[in-house]
Amino acid sequence: MKSASPNPAERRPPALALTGLSLAALSSALNTSIVNVALPTLTQAFGVSIQAAQWAVIAFVLAITALIVSAGRMADIVGRKRLLLTGLAVFTVSAGACANAPGLGWLIAFRFMQGAGAAIMMALSVALIGDLIPKERTGRVMGLLGSMSATGTALGPALGGWLMAWLGWPAIFWISVPLGLTAFGLVFRFLPGDRAVPAEKLGKGDGWGTVLLALALAAYALGLTRQAAGFGAANVVLLAGAAIALMLFLQVQRTSSAPLLRLELFASDALRAGLGMSLLVSAVMMSTLVVGPFYLARALFVEPGTMGLVLSVGPLVAALIAAPAGWLVDRIGSGVTTVLGLAGAGTGSLALVLLAGRSGVAGYLIPVAVMTAGYSVFQTANNTAVMHGAGAGQRGLIAGLLNLARNLGLVTGAALLGGIFEWSMSAAASPDSGGIAAATRMAFSVATAFILAALILAVRTLRRPAMSLVVNAADDSSAESSPVPAKNP
Repeated sequence: MKSASPNPAERRPPALALTGLSLAALSSALNTSIVNVALPTLTQAFGVSIQAAQWAVIAFVLAITALIVSAGRMADIVGRKRLLLTGLAVFTVSAGACANAPGLGWLIAFRFMQGAGAAIMMALSVALIGDLIPKERTGRVMGLLGSMSATGTALGPALGGWLMAWLGWPAIFWISVPLGLTAFGLVFRFLPGDRAVPAEKLGKGDGWGTVLLALALAAYALGLTRQAAGFGAANVVLLAGAAIALMLFLQVQRTSSAPLLRLELFASDALRAGLGMSLLVSAVMMSTLVVGPFYLARALFVEPGTMGLVLSVGPLVAALIAAPAGWLVDRIGSGVTTVLGLAGAGTGSLALVLLAGRSGVAGYLIPVAVMTAGYSVFQTANNTAVMHGAGAGQRGLIAGLLNLARNLGLVTGAALLGGIFEWSMSAAASPDSGGIAAATRMAFSVATAFILAALILAVRTLRRPAMSLVVNAADDSSAESSPVPAKNP
């Protein structure tokens, strides 16, 4: 006798819950780019220097970088829906507070709080996908989240400029309030509830590990971004402090009965490769935002208004490609799709090396579009592959690690590739358009090498059997022996 067919409504992903997660991804991405356009206005509004005003951006990024892993792990302990609702509430209230900040110091503090909420939103919007839909359809939904994130990044500068022109700088923060409230309502109403959390599980945490990791990541990010007076002693001290805090963190993880990050996870080749590739490729994509504006303005003499349109092409392509990339992952598998995406990104980066300074705006725009399309395909496939291997009790932590790798790549790319560009430009015979074009070629030569390294990692991982990321842990509801073979998605 045939078993009854499942109800079609049960087979479909809960659309309104996914809409709430998509809005969370959109809102957090929007706030990484919308404030940049307001920096000149903030210097006038608060009577501060450009370096001081930049902390309104740095504080947000620092909070995400320092807290995103802890947010993911905490969600695995106390419940993902509970913590996501908390993150949405903190993000939304902080946005309103930023709009009413009486001074720059208050604005920076509120932006850090908003970044803490965004860290939760970024980690859990990815982690909750595994709770909502079957694995064979994960790629499409990962593509949707990637599309929303890219849309938010692309929309930020243009929307921020329009809001400031019509309503003043507070409007760039007020816009997040209705977005946050809508996402909160949809998640509260339509996302499945968390299971009851035993009282003894709520007490299981790694306070020292959480503090040490946050200090290590914050010091690393500050050490690379604090360049108001050039790279100097303060940067070295911060990076040394980051190294010391990281060593102490690893020691705590080895001895803690309930560690924040189980080091056994890194026995998985798939996880190590996935995080490494994400860091490398994110660093490359940051070069388009750091090097691109200088090249367009000083080598191609592009006007500011036109430059905004040119710079928005990359994120727009990523937004359009992410959803089809998810479909491709579900059709041919994440491993092959990862390789295809990296090959496309590498082709675009190499084309920039060959065409910079020789083919005008089109010689920049077309390679960037190809590179960004490849990145979008890679990111969707890589996120899907890594999350496929995560056990139900570890999805928050793994999603946090994925987002951390991406953020560290962005920070590292801005410092390293931006530094290579500046060094090449200063070493040029003359700082004219030809020298800037040569510096651009040098920066993207290194970027191409990064993508090649990621491609080698992808091919090596593709040739090995996939490994589950689940480890034996009393506080993980899906714990199994560590690690075990799993089907290659």
